[in-house]
Amino acid sequence: MSVLQKLILASGSPRRVELLQQAGIEPDALLPTEIDETPRRAEHPRSLAKRLSVQKAEAAFETQRNQAEKKRAFILAADTVVSVGQRILPKTEMVDEASAALRLLSGRSHRVHTGICLVTPNGNFRQRMVESRVRFKRLSGEELDAYLASGEWRGKAGGYAIQGLAGTFVIKLIGSYSNVVGLPLYETVSLLVGEGFHVHRGWLGQPGRV
Repeated sequence: MSVLQKLILASGSPRRVELLQQAGIEPDALLPTEIDETPRRAEHPRSLAKRLSVQKAEAAFETQRNQAEKKRAFILAADTVVSVGQRILPKTEMVDEASAALRLLSGRSHRVHTGICLVTPNGNFRQRMVESRVRFKRLSGEELDAYLASGEWRGKAGGYAIQGLAGTFVIKLIGSYSNVVGLPLYETVSLLVGEGFHVHRGWLGQPGRV
């Protein structure tokens, strides 16, 4: 008897949901996790993204372990970190944080690291790391003030969302655009397919079954 495949996204991010939908994948459930995202002393941005994605996946795995309807599901978690050199920029919640981040990014290059962690129905953990490089134009005072007034920066790593108004700031992008948005699609889909999740059946309007 065939079993319907299920996918749990360990996130409440609308951006990650939209990116999965772009790839023809509809999460069966969203399971945001509460973890401490504070970087450790001298922690490398890449290491932070990797660690947090794993911790989110572990937390979601523990939450659904005893739920029969979710026990055989795939769990997908991700974390995105923006850095200038070794300096990790916060997910900005206050306008002064966003202003400081954007002033730092103005006229220079930065890196966007995303850690992906997939837990298979058998409880195996699989990971990928993706890095993109982004260069911003030099921002005028008027541009900075207008962007801060827009509020798009709120809750965003590095204080901006490339898929919004800040896309006009980008001079150059090397690597995955979807990674900068919050979930690198090529690597995510490759990971799912490699672990037996039937991504492409969704393209045909067919539910994934094994």
